[in-house]
Amino acid sequence: MSTDTTTPPAVAERPGRAARLRGRSELGVCVLLVALGALVLGDALTMDVDVTQRGPVGPRTVPLAVGCGLLLVAVLLAVDVLRGGRGEAETGEDIDLSEPGDWRTVLLLAGVFLGNAVLIGPVGFPVSGALLFWGSAYALGSRHFDRDPLIAAGLSVLTYFVFDHLLGVPLPGGPLMGVL
Repeated sequence: MSTDTTTPPAVAERPGRAARLRGRSELGVCVLLVALGALVLGDALTMDVDVTQRGPVGPRTVPLAVGCGLLLVAVLLAVDVLRGGRGEAETGEDIDLSEPGDWRTVLLLAGVFLGNAVLIGPVGFPVSGALLFWGSAYALGSRHFDRDPLIAAGLSVLTYFVFDHLLGVPLPGGPLMGVL
């Protein structure tokens, strides 16, 4: 009676599905690109263009081109990855890959952007923009408490003026609506 517990050669040589996909995380990007391309194409094809269509190029043209481009890039990337192509590791001289990510900065910036989104309606763009610019500078490491709020306020008012008055893009003015 033979008690050979080794795996037969035919079974041992076939790599499992997980083993074949190991090291090919770029395929996840391909799936994301396909989903995004399908979403863009779906929205473009269901767009109501009866009133806005003028001439041969309508509002569907750019979304259709972008959706097709996303699908094409997804297919080309998948073919490259399945043929053994790999992205290069980051080799930037100012990046230390052994250090963990700076989640404090990321969370501070996310909080500043969310705060701007919440405050822009009630207080207007000049105030919320100033908080956005100052908060972003603080999150990125600036500690000039006397200078940063002044620069942020100036940038915010200048941005509001350029968009609202020069470009004709209406921004909420908030309590400063009559002043600016």
